[in-house]
Amino acid sequence: MTDSRRDRLDQPRDPGRVKLPKFDPEAFGRWSEGIARYMGTAKFIVYMTVVIAAWFLWNSIAPTDMQFDPYPFMFLTLALSLQASYAAPLILLAQNRQADRDRLIMEEDRRRAAMQKADTEFLAREIAALRIALGEVATRDFLRSELSRLADELDEAAHRREKRLRMERDEEHT
Repeated sequence: MTDSRRDRLDQPRDPGRVKLPKFDPEAFGRWSEGIARYMGTAKFIVYMTVVIAAWFLWNSIAPTDMQFDPYPFMFLTLALSLQASYAAPLILLAQNRQADRDRLIMEEDRRRAAMQKADTEFLAREIAALRIALGEVATRDFLRSELSRLADELDEAAHRREKRLRMERDEEHT
């Protein structure tokens, strides 16, 4: 837009003409989390208690002309209200960011659990297949018993053959 059109009062302004300052929402979020985290410490509560106690003492004990916030402590009330009005949204912002992180962690945990479940099911199927295959394979004990039985049968057959040969020889001699 040219400068001459911008200065004309008979022309409407372009929408969105107001330029707001740009800020990095991530940096602001980190900053607000830092403040919220600090406000949740015992150090902050102790410092705040010391400041309020000093405020009370100064404005109660000091000479009247040196008191800057006499008895109903209106300025202190205003300062604490202002601090609370800023603290609440900063704490909420920090909680929302933490909830977003927790949600991402939970989604990742759910994805990993699903992968582990699939892996476990696969391994269970493989183990079952191996058991079935091993059921059809002769074991060492089975082979020993079969060889032992076969050796007994061979001994018995040899013993019968020997007996029959003896009988045949005895018949020939008689």
